[in-house]
Amino acid sequence: MIPAMNMQFNTNDLLGFTGVAILLAAFLLHQLNKLSKDGLLYILMNIAGAGLACFASYLIRYLPFVILEATWMMVSMIALVKMLAEKKTV
Repeated sequence: MIPAMNMQFNTNDLLGFTGVAILLAAFLLHQLNKLSKDGLLYILMNIAGAGLACFASYLIRYLPFVILEATWMMVSMIALVKMLAEKKTV
């Protein structure tokens, strides 16, 4: 519990915070030109972050974010499949 804020953190919070932290780190690194939006690490960070945030949202039954994060994860998975398919054809 955080006394000043009178909040308690549980597994759902830890999953959600971890997922969001991964997503924000990927975004920040991309904005700083440290990660390419087409790079494997950026795509994997988006899949992992969105997946964790989606699962945390599911656990607390917050459907709007389940839809948002599931969509984010699926779009990132499509990008991964495209990237891997392009590497096979080269």
